[in-house]
Amino acid sequence: MTRPVATASAVAAGSIALLVLAVGQGWLGPDVGRGANFCEAARDGFVRQPANTFSNAGFVIAGLMVARRAGRLPDGAVMSQTVATFFACVVVLLGPGSAAMHATQSEWGGHLDMLSMYLVAGFAASWAWVRWTRRGTTAFVTAYVACVAACELVGLWPDPVPVVHYSGNLAFGVLLVAAVVLETRLWRRGEATIVFRHGVVALVAMLVAFTIWLLTNAGWCDPHSLLQGHAVWHLLCAVSAYWLFRMYASERVRS
Repeated sequence: MTRPVATASAVAAGSIALLVLAVGQGWLGPDVGRGANFCEAARDGFVRQPANTFSNAGFVIAGLMVARRAGRLPDGAVMSQTVATFFACVVVLLGPGSAAMHATQSEWGGHLDMLSMYLVAGFAASWAWVRWTRRGTTAFVTAYVACVAACELVGLWPDPVPVVHYSGNLAFGVLLVAAVVLETRLWRRGEATIVFRHGVVALVAMLVAFTIWLLTNAGWCDPHSLLQGHAVWHLLCAVSAYWLFRMYASERVRS
């Protein structure tokens, strides 16, 4: 087993075990209806929203697939194995983070869900920025922490916002849009070779997922069905994260 796979597997096993304990022991607090707006009716028992909870396995699988590829990056790749492994772990954590909210509908579960989203959006924006500005590891870490912290601060805004409802969702979306703009400009600048179509696949998957997210929130769903649009959102976002990494891994400096 390669080091990236071993690391991501350990993160997956540890975070899932902690989630199971937290749900079983009630560490995340009482059900306050957090995430109830995502259509699926709350069930009695261990998991409140089963479809929306277990669909998050897609992120864990995608993260492990990223880790497998991180262990065999080609010579000359712009992304180092360390950064690739970190991204794999971030994608893995999206699964338990989101599941924490849907399994419990608790306030703390909701915070973990949003934090996991900030972690991946912060990566996308900061990794694009340091490559655009030709900066190094220290700048990446600083930008990454700043992006996540900024999302947390924006998420404190209590009033609803148009379309995405919650200020934290808006911060998440702004970072992703910034990443798309910077990645497009990087591709057009042409200093490195990159398989940009992988990024297009990631973007299309995200846009389809967002459309389904909007339709589900508008009431196009059956609360008592195990076929949930929000579960499809999870799976498509996992697909998007994987293909985003495929784009990162394809980037090489031109000789």
